[in-house]
Amino acid sequence: MGSGDESMARIYDSRKRILVTGGAGFLGSHLIDRLLAAGHEVLCADNLFTGTKRNIERLIGHPRFEFMRHDVTFPLYVEVDEIYNLACPASPIHYQHDPVQTTKTSVHGAINMLGLAKRLRCKILQASTSEVYGDPSVHPQPETYWGNVNPVGIRSCYDEGKRCAETLFFDYHRQHKVEIKVARIFNTYGPRMHPSDGRVVSNFIVQALRNEPITLYGNGEQTRSFCYVDDLIDGLIRLMDTPADLTGPVNLGNPAEFTIRKLAELIIEQTNAQSELICLPLPQDDPRQRRPDISLAKSRLDWQPRVRLEDGLRPTIGYFADRLAGEAPRLPQRGSLAEQHRRLAAAFP
Repeated sequence: MGSGDESMARIYDSRKRILVTGGAGFLGSHLIDRLLAAGHEVLCADNLFTGTKRNIERLIGHPRFEFMRHDVTFPLYVEVDEIYNLACPASPIHYQHDPVQTTKTSVHGAINMLGLAKRLRCKILQASTSEVYGDPSVHPQPETYWGNVNPVGIRSCYDEGKRCAETLFFDYHRQHKVEIKVARIFNTYGPRMHPSDGRVVSNFIVQALRNEPITLYGNGEQTRSFCYVDDLIDGLIRLMDTPADLTGPVNLGNPAEFTIRKLAELIIEQTNAQSELICLPLPQDDPRQRRPDISLAKSRLDWQPRVRLEDGLRPTIGYFADRLAGEAPRLPQRGSLAEQHRRLAAAFP
């Protein structure tokens, strides 16, 4: 066998068939790109509630890519070697649209994907969230912190759904010996974010590109840690590839902490926008501060973010500029915006 044949044999031996639920979403589509680039076969399952075919249309016809329209609240019968469970609306606007379905997606989805992993005896990774920490009283947040979550608030469909999914993962691990990985993902941004998902980075960029007022909730001094999507995907793959003794949870996020006001100022600077800043009441249960302790990820994954916020915003803004390029020019609509702000303030007393 020649060296070329040996190389191809090694690639074939290491090739896996990998299921990515939520694969047409923001994170899922970037993960799929990386898995395909590594030579794997990928089955993308998504019900397209918040995901979009736009994120994966360039992959249609790829010999190692397959798309299946499927809702994870129903069982899935496929044959794969690994599972990344990313299916769940992740922005407040989307997950509060149908909170019961959001909880079902986290809980029933976890049960169904864990059942599949149990049957196949394959490794499974759960995309959990920093929202399990709620409005934290410990800062920064280590994985050992149990959180401060309102179990009956308007955000709890997502927060508690993800907390229950983590419980299910660890119970399947203890009771059925399923090999699990749990990643707690902090605020992530980058190209392919949904323009209308209501998250702070996409909100600010869209408002700035339209020269509309930028909406700050509270005084804008609450903090977040923003991780560029390429760094986050690298962390997920590294976590999946760790030995079986590392189950998680593992924080994946950028420990560089910024105020929301500073983020808005950076975006205004990079878009050359004329947007003014408008302050509205803080939504119910909105965390005042959020920053990951990534000591575990550094020591066990040899991972830490590399992309600075200033650098990651440039391609993200470019993506949104392209998305909005086909829009008809907008004139400032102060009255209608003010009315939207009043409705938001009434919804979040």
